[in-house]
Amino acid sequence: MLFGEIISVALGALRANKLRSLLTMLGIVIGVAAVIAMVALGTGAQSAVKDRIASLGTTLLTINPGQQRGMGGVAIQDQQVRLTMKDAEALAERGENFSSVQPEMGRNLQVTYLNKNTNVSIVGTTPNYLEVRKYKLAAGRMFSQAETQAMQRVAVIGPAVATNMGLETPTSLLGEHIRIRGIQFQVVGVLVSKGQAMMGGNPDEQILIPVTTARFRVIGTDRLRSIAVLAESEEKIPEAMASVQKILRRAHRLRTNQPDDFQMRTQADFLSTLGETTQVFTYLLSGIAAVSLLVGGIGIMNIMLVSVTERTREIGIRKALGATRSNILLQFLIEAVVLCCLGGVIGIIVGSGGATAMSKAFAWNVRVSPGAVALAFAFSAAVGVIFGVWPARRAAVLDPIVALRYE
Repeated sequence: MLFGEIISVALGALRANKLRSLLTMLGIVIGVAAVIAMVALGTGAQSAVKDRIASLGTTLLTINPGQQRGMGGVAIQDQQVRLTMKDAEALAERGENFSSVQPEMGRNLQVTYLNKNTNVSIVGTTPNYLEVRKYKLAAGRMFSQAETQAMQRVAVIGPAVATNMGLETPTSLLGEHIRIRGIQFQVVGVLVSKGQAMMGGNPDEQILIPVTTARFRVIGTDRLRSIAVLAESEEKIPEAMASVQKILRRAHRLRTNQPDDFQMRTQADFLSTLGETTQVFTYLLSGIAAVSLLVGGIGIMNIMLVSVTERTREIGIRKALGATRSNILLQFLIEAVVLCCLGGVIGIIVGSGGATAMSKAFAWNVRVSPGAVALAFAFSAAVGVIFGVWPARRAAVLDPIVALRYE
């Protein structure tokens, strides 16, 4: 029996049962599509994280308050250490190997404009915020150092603030007066959109006000949520970190044997941590999706076993006419592999299309990986071989005399 004839007989058997073949492929289609879509979402998330952190600058150091630790390094409850304006002033005065210090305090507050309102993050900061955080202005200006010292009520808004209030364009608030916690502020600038949300907050949903105004008129505390330090260059980041550590330990009066009561992280740390997190989620989602491939393979094996039972008499006739065990084995194996490969192709199309549709519908960052496509297709072909071998072998070892007597 020629190889081409074997393939023709196998494909003819699949065409004779179109609906059953389609339903058999469905498990493979869903599995491959799910794997590709999940990997595309995970890869896109990793790319978004990388781009977002890179947009903040590679020389940025972020200092956050730590926890007071007792014996054995265990954190003491209700002993959150504070970073204050005095710490930021000490860094600005005595710091070495960095060019800018940007303190930041914040709180979510109600903002109103005419009869519209929204709840957004109010950030008290200094005029160098744009330089340190790599933001740009879409319109207007940043508040000045003189306005900061005078505790002026001026604000620079993110573009999503106006959108949340139902306004068509963010610039429509430029020059207008808004109220933050009942206090009137004039909008003097509008920020360029930073894009997708990250780390639990949308960078476009914030309002910048002078740190002195926030401290004495709006938030009422000198407690900072972070201090950003811009190192002079990537090569000087270790020296800048050492300088920050020395100044803050002295300011907090820490003894030599006491650990730091603050945390200092570079952009590389954020990139590594968030990259690992998104990668773990990608593997987890892909593993869950791959289970459907396994279920689809079991379904194919089940259908092929039923097919062998239904076609027992046919197998007996072919053996009586000279078909060998290898011919029968190859025929049923080809049927299983064709089902899986065809299901894999359809799954690739559905998965790629689904990822693209999710990207457009929800503004998610997705990236279809050629490696994931190749892996999913190879896995579907392997499923066809693995789960097709047993039914094919069962068909091949049938005794022709017993098969011809089968009713």
